[in-house]
Amino acid sequence: MPPIPNPNPSPSPTPPLRIVVADDNPVVRAGLTALLSGREDTTVVAEAANGREACDAARRHRPDVVLLDVRMPELDGLAALPHLVPLAPVIMLTYSQESETIREAVRLGASGYLVHGEFTVEQLVTAVRDIRTGGEHFTPTATGALTATRLPRTHATAHAAVKLPAIPSQIGPQYLSQVQSYVGQSTRSRFRLSTREAEIMDLIATGMNNQQIAATCFISEKTVKNHINRIFAKLHSTSRSQAAAKWLGVA
Repeated sequence: MPPIPNPNPSPSPTPPLRIVVADDNPVVRAGLTALLSGREDTTVVAEAANGREACDAARRHRPDVVLLDVRMPELDGLAALPHLVPLAPVIMLTYSQESETIREAVRLGASGYLVHGEFTVEQLVTAVRDIRTGGEHFTPTATGALTATRLPRTHATAHAAVKLPAIPSQIGPQYLSQVQSYVGQSTRSRFRLSTREAEIMDLIATGMNNQQIAATCFISEKTVKNHINRIFAKLHSTSRSQAAAKWLGVA
């Protein structure tokens, strides 16, 4: 007797979205990979430290979505965009807030532009899911840049805050002032860090050692160590990697 077919067969599971993460900051890459690979419907198939590696990874893996930083060595995000867009939808995920950069990214075919500090973890995941099906996502800074030039955008949304640090092309006094603007008051208050401690925590998360932090902040290495001890106590951490993970919101 032939088997009786099941009248209500279980639907085939949907394969997870396959993502390439491109950012020159290894801490950011690791945090995004841990975040997106820890879900049933998303997985990171490759990481890239520059635009050239991102293009190679996209050609090799044919991902559903590429998350792309703007400032990277060898080949930056804007230069890589024309090569990536024919392969997969691209979301710019970056600290770069310049209006010209945002408009150029959209002109070159980016389907989204998310500025660190202007979105939550869940909103990032939602953007990744929507981009695959033709949606568009822009955080407030990007929306403002596009609105100013009257470029048509249909899915621009307002977002809250999560921070992921990026390594600048050059580290110097100007970078310190940039770091100060990146760290939101809500983030500092959540961990009860002072402004100086927040600056140093940002520098730790970019991978700087104590000597580099001291030179950037114009303080002694002993002072840096004292700050780090207080930071570790407030973040309930025993190592730089553990503190960075908590600071990035991936622990």
